[in-house]
Amino acid sequence: MQRRRFIQASAVALGGLFMGGCDDAASLVGSGDGGDDDRRTWVMPEEGAPHKRTWMAFGASEEIWGAALLPEVRRNLATIAQTIARFEPVSMLVRPDELDLARALVGPHPVELLAAPLDDLWMRDTGPVFVTGNGTRAGIDFNFNGWGGKQDHDQDARVANFVSARAGVESLPTDLVLEGGGIEVDGEGTAIITESCVLNSNRNPGWSKADVEAELGPLLGLEKIIWLPGIAGRDITDGHTDFYARFARPGVVVAGFDPDPDSFDHDVTARHLDILETATDAAGRSLEVVVLEAPSTVRPEFESDDFAAGYINFYVCNGGVIAPEFGDPEADGAARQELERLFPDRQVVQINIDAIAAGGGGIHCTTQQEPEQ
Repeated sequence: MQRRRFIQASAVALGGLFMGGCDDAASLVGSGDGGDDDRRTWVMPEEGAPHKRTWMAFGASEEIWGAALLPEVRRNLATIAQTIARFEPVSMLVRPDELDLARALVGPHPVELLAAPLDDLWMRDTGPVFVTGNGTRAGIDFNFNGWGGKQDHDQDARVANFVSARAGVESLPTDLVLEGGGIEVDGEGTAIITESCVLNSNRNPGWSKADVEAELGPLLGLEKIIWLPGIAGRDITDGHTDFYARFARPGVVVAGFDPDPDSFDHDVTARHLDILETATDAAGRSLEVVVLEAPSTVRPEFESDDFAAGYINFYVCNGGVIAPEFGDPEADGAARQELERLFPDRQVVQINIDAIAAGGGGIHCTTQQEPEQ
């Protein structure tokens, strides 16, 4: 379950870390004004709600990914876009000088390519978090800062507003700094968030749980946040939620567990399971927790210390679930079977994204859903 640890050579140094206490598994969201005193109430729909489209970024560069990995990373991005395009429209940001390359890789599939400056490919983190309400839609700009200043992000810091403008929706401001990969919602008032990311001083110094809850409540339509401790400083994201726990639907959570006692994720994932198995959601329901076991082996071509060998980072789109496969027939098959059980009305499609996994990311990290009106 490794995640990306690579840091661009020119990135600023990582500042001090602060991780809030995790004694309270969940707490009620406050009634703060949120979004620059915007008193309207918004809701972030669950990922399985109908989408208008998926947003992606063809943003891999040699400077960050290296010459050896770059070509396959780009092919992986094209494969993800092609696969999602079977189910719903895809819009992909591309550097102007790479439009021809992106079109050649994507091929004849109905993927819209939009010229835009980019630093990297992680649309889940750089793009807007779309919300609905008040008779319209909007995109929240969560002030992307390179995962706490670990990577250059001058261009990616502008992606959220660019995408919102292209989508024709209002861009909502907030003082919070976080990434879409750090938020998981059920669309009915419950969120799962990792403390190691959002309560980290490299993003939100001085913010408490209560402060975050008061801000996110009206922005995302939350009544309750289930806080997971996560783990800071071991990967570039400081422990994003979407590598630990995902809602399959309200009341049902898919969680990761690292069985290797020598892994840095072993103790924290065990703690997460304890929290989730005793937590209730905003409706007062106990959660059904389903564990997706990681593969025991992966293909050797791209194996590395940063390889993200887990199935939690799947993406739910209109009529489909896009998930990775790693060349472990038993584990790949078991993950597919479990996802088919959890999403009986959707087609589960597994694809090879080994190069992106070698950089410590997954399918969910490269995508951002835009909900229907």
